[in-house]
Parts: sequence; C-alpha cells; structure tokens
Amino acid sequence: MTPPVFLAIYISGFLLASAIRHFYLQGYRRKTKEMDWKPLCDTWLVYLPAIGFLFIPALYILTPVLAGADYTLPEWAGWAGTGLFAAALLLLWRSHADLGANFTPVVAVSEGHQLVTTGVYRSIRHPMYAAHFLWACAQPLLLWNWIAGFALLATFIPLYIVRVPVEEEMLAGRFGEEYLQYQERTGAIIPKFGQAGK
Repeated sequence: MTPPVFLAIYISGFLLASAIRHFYLQGYRRKTKEMDWKPLCDTWLVYLPAIGFLFIPALYILTPVLAGADYTLPEWAGWAGTGLFAAALLLLWRSHADLGANFTPVVAVSEGHQLVTTGVYRSIRHPMYAAHFLWACAQPLLLWNWIAGFALLATFIPLYIVRVPVEEEMLAGRFGEEYLQYQERTGAIIPKFGQAGK
C-alpha cells in the first residue's frame, strides 16, 4: 500500500501540472491557426495519457478496486519519485514558459509562429514530452501499484510515437533548413548539451 504522504505528493503535483496547463491554454484559445494536423487518431491520442495520469490513479486512490496489484518499496524510493516528479513539473512549466505565444496543444502552427531555440529548447526539441516521461518514471515510485504506477508510461508512449514524427515533419515544412539544422544540434527528449548553440 502506498504511504499517504506519497499519495498527497502525487495529488498535489497533478493539481500543479493542471494549473500550469490551464494557464497557457488560455493564450492558445485566442490564436488563429494557419497549419493544423488533427486526424481522428490525434483526438483520442491527446486524451489517452489522461487515463494514465488521472483516471487510473484516481481509481486507485479513491477506491480499493486496484488494491490487489499493490507492491512495496523502501521509503527512499518514494522520495526519489518525489524528486523526479518535481523535475518533471519544473520542466513542464519551463517548456510552456519558453514557448510563450508559440504554444499549441495540438499539432498546429499558429499565425506568427516562431521557431523557439532558446531556454530549454536550446538543447532539446520536445521538453514537454520529456517532462511527461519524467512524470511516468516518477509515478510508479509514488503510487505503489502495478496498474496505477505504470499507467502513464503505457498510455503516453503511443502518443509520443505517433505525434513526434508528424510534429517534426510539419515544423520542417514551415521553417525549412533552419529546423533541419536545429534537429542536428539537439536531442528529441534527451539534451545534446555539447552541440547546442553551434
């Protein structure tokens, strides 16, 4: 069974992540999109991770339905998960803040869209996805359950596999050689510190 302190940390982190997302979504809704890629599969893929970070964890925290899949970890593992979760939330906030008016929750390019290569984007192209991978690694350390703990990892990977290649193709089409050079000197979700800015 998960210690209450780690359940509280998970809930608090989720609420903070939701607040970050909500704040930056307000600006997006006021923008005009020029290029948009949103097939039917993208609609459900966008919401798939919510099953992993919200609905299944809520089922675990609020009901005994998943209790049979509990496991036990040493307390230090929960604190390690807390550190990972904090890093994920910091990266999630920073990636939104660095994008500023260029943020879009769907695969789209907005009017006046600029290629951001500063801040966390200096060495990594997809820090929001990286933040969610950190979250997915933290979750099984905070929620000691085989189903709830690994739910985000299982639901986020399909989104990443499908969307990232399409995003990169769209950005390369919009920004051309500038984006291709940016690809060469940065990592997708793992930073290339040595080559950034060259």
